[in-house]
Amino acid sequence: MEFDPSWLLIGAPLVFALGWLGAKWDSRQWRREQRDAPRAYFKGLNLLLNEQQDKAIDAFIEAVQSDPDTTELHFALGNLFRRRGEHERAVRVHQHLLARADLPQAERDRAQYALAQDFFKAGLFDRAEAAYAQLKDSAFDLDASQALLSLYERSREWSKAAQMAGHLEAAGAGSFATRIAHYCCEQALEARAQQHADAALTLLQQARARAPQSGRAHVLLAQMAMQDGQPQQAFEALTTLVSANPDAFNLAASDYARAAQGCGRQEQALQQLQSLYQQRPSLALLDALALLQTQDQQRRERLNTHLRHEPSLSAAAALLEQTHAQLDASEATLVQAALKQALRPLRRYRCAACGFESQHYFWQCPGCLSWESYPPRHVEEL
Repeated sequence: MEFDPSWLLIGAPLVFALGWLGAKWDSRQWRREQRDAPRAYFKGLNLLLNEQQDKAIDAFIEAVQSDPDTTELHFALGNLFRRRGEHERAVRVHQHLLARADLPQAERDRAQYALAQDFFKAGLFDRAEAAYAQLKDSAFDLDASQALLSLYERSREWSKAAQMAGHLEAAGAGSFATRIAHYCCEQALEARAQQHADAALTLLQQARARAPQSGRAHVLLAQMAMQDGQPQQAFEALTTLVSANPDAFNLAASDYARAAQGCGRQEQALQQLQSLYQQRPSLALLDALALLQTQDQQRRERLNTHLRHEPSLSAAAALLEQTHAQLDASEATLVQAALKQALRPLRRYRCAACGFESQHYFWQCPGCLSWESYPPRHVEEL
C-alpha cells in the first residue's frame, strides 16, 4: 500500500490542534488549582476570625491537601492546633515541615521555633528545651532565649534561669537584675532547706549586691538571722532596707521591732518607725509600733489617729478589739466612716458580660454595650 502524502495535510493541523487543546487544558487546570488554594486559605481565615475553629481547621486541611508545598498553610494549621490545645497534631504538622529537604533555612528556623512552642505548651519541658537550644545563633535566638527563661522559671531551675537572664542582658534585651536577684533568693531558700547556711548567706549577699533596691534579699537575711539567734544582724539588714526600699519595709516592720527588742535598740527603732509612719502611714507600721509601745492608751490613740486620716476596716476592727467595743461617740463615728469606706466598692453594679462596674444601674453596659447584662443586685449581694 502506497503512502498518500495528502494525509500530512490533514494530520499535521490535527496534531497541532490537539497539542494546543492539551496545553490550554493544563493551563486552565493550573490556574484553577492556583485559585482554589487561596480560596480555601481565605475561607479558613474567615472562619477563624468568626471563631469557628473546627470549620477553620477543616478548611486549612483541605488547603494543605490541595497544595502540600505551601508552608504558610502548614504554619497556620499548626498554630491553630496549638491554640486549641491539640499539641500532638501541631507537633506532627511542624515535624512534617522540618522533614522537607527543600525547606529554606529561614523557614526551617521558623518551623523549629513553632515546634519548640508546641512542646512548651504541652508541658514537655525537656523536649522544648532541646528544641529551643537548636535555635542558637538563628533569627529566633532572642525569642528562644526568652522562652527558655520562662521554661526554667516554671521548672524552678533557678541556676539555669540566672544564666539565661545574664545571657539576655548581655544581648541587650534589657535589665534582668531584679529577676536574677530573685533567682538567687530562691536558690538561697533551697540551700537553707538543705542545711547549707553559708551557701544561703552567700547567695543572699549576691542578690542584694545585684539589686540593692529589691527588698526580698534584705527581708530573707533578717529572717534567717533571727532564726539563728542573731538579732543585731537582722536589725542591720532591715535598717538598710528602710533606705533601699521603704515600701517593701512594710513586709518586715514587725520583724524589725522584734530584732530591736532582741539587741536593745528599741528607742532607735521607735524613732525610725514613727518617722516612716508620718511619711507613709500603714497598718504594718502600726503593728510594729504596738510591739514597742505596749500601753493600751497609746495604741488606742494611734488607731484613732489612723482612722481619721486613713479609713480602714482593719484599723476599725483593731480599735474595736482594743476597746472591747466600749467606744465613745467620736470613736463610733470614726468606725462608722471606716466601714462605709470599706463597703463603697461593694455597693456597685457589675456587668455579667465584661465586669464593668458602676454606682448606677445601666440597661446597656457602657463597657461592652450588652443589653440587660447588669444583674439588679449590688456586688455584695451576688
